[in-house]
Amino acid sequence: MTFVQQPSTKDDILVYLLKQGEATAQAMAEHFEVSAQAIRRHLKDLEADALIEHRAVHEGMGRPNHLYQLSPKGRDCFPAQYDEFAISLLDTLAETVGKEQVGTILRKQWERKALEYLTQVGSGTVAERVAQLVKLRQAEGYMAEWHQAEPEAEDHLPRYIITEYNCAISQIAQSFPTVCGHELEMFEVALPDCQVTRTHWLVNGEHRCGYLIEEAKPQP
Repeated sequence: MTFVQQPSTKDDILVYLLKQGEATAQAMAEHFEVSAQAIRRHLKDLEADALIEHRAVHEGMGRPNHLYQLSPKGRDCFPAQYDEFAISLLDTLAETVGKEQVGTILRKQWERKALEYLTQVGSGTVAERVAQLVKLRQAEGYMAEWHQAEPEAEDHLPRYIITEYNCAISQIAQSFPTVCGHELEMFEVALPDCQVTRTHWLVNGEHRCGYLIEEAKPQP
């Protein structure tokens, strides 16, 4: 299944679950402002297509509540800039020159990408550069968003959160997990006057990757 030009409610449900991780039918009905019965019909169809799955959660003495989430097939509906050739090429390189050498090649790749980001984000405020970085990631197939976080009380410096719900290189990362481990370092190079901290990671089984961007404190 791929998204059509005019998104349907089912497409909207998949996007919602991608961002939320999991949700009940009632929560989705309230979010989309439709009846729970209508949502359940869509969920039934999506589950029949193996795009979503659910788990039962018992709360009190009543009937169990169903929490829905994307299945691996459902995640594959979202854009990703990878292909089998890239994976096959890396496998061949690993067999030919060894995994350690492939790791060196991948490091060179992220270093080059980081410098491209540094040039493309420009020299505006931290907020402007974070917004530009997110646009670059979106163009590469990452479902990325950003927002300003609450500053720490003692310094009042602005802080920002970058969230990526879809990994554009997930298939490659399954075989070569270090390839996405360098993202934090890339962001640090792209935003040299900021401290970057990973808050969430798809590799660890979470439903999103998250990064906290903090403007560096001025030197005394």
